[in-house]
Amino acid sequence: MPNKVENTLSNDLLSILKKEQYVLLSTIDHETKGPNVSAISWLYAVDNRTVVFAVDLKSRIVKNIKDNNQVSITLIGNESTYSISGVTKIDEEPMNSVPLKLAKVTLSINEVRDIMFYGAKMSVEPAYEKTYDPEAAAKLDRSVMAELKKTGVTR
Repeated sequence: MPNKVENTLSNDLLSILKKEQYVLLSTIDHETKGPNVSAISWLYAVDNRTVVFAVDLKSRIVKNIKDNNQVSITLIGNESTYSISGVTKIDEEPMNSVPLKLAKVTLSINEVRDIMFYGAKMSVEPAYEKTYDPEAAAKLDRSVMAELKKTGVTR
């Protein structure tokens, strides 16, 4: 049975991506031209065709996107694994009203592919803990997510 391919996020995936979520971001390395994978959690689905995310301004991700704007996000959720791919644009560097120097990136979705292997489902979704000051982490998360959500308001 072939994996399902769509060109927009389903309502279930849209819901998952309306809050901070662990995902893997794949870019093309600007030096080696090979794959580069990073874990990120600051992202927000504006609608079923658009996801915005924030990354450290000094990260390799920013350089990679400037060199090649095609990316893929791997999301584990809704009992499966999904590849969400498309083209990106760096909207802000640095983001306003955020204490860290972050870049805000918009992903215009071209394809959403269920990539779970045949005959299986995810029984447990990934979970993570912040390992620094919980109060500072919560404050930073609120600040970054508020800025990302503003994208949805202005469109």
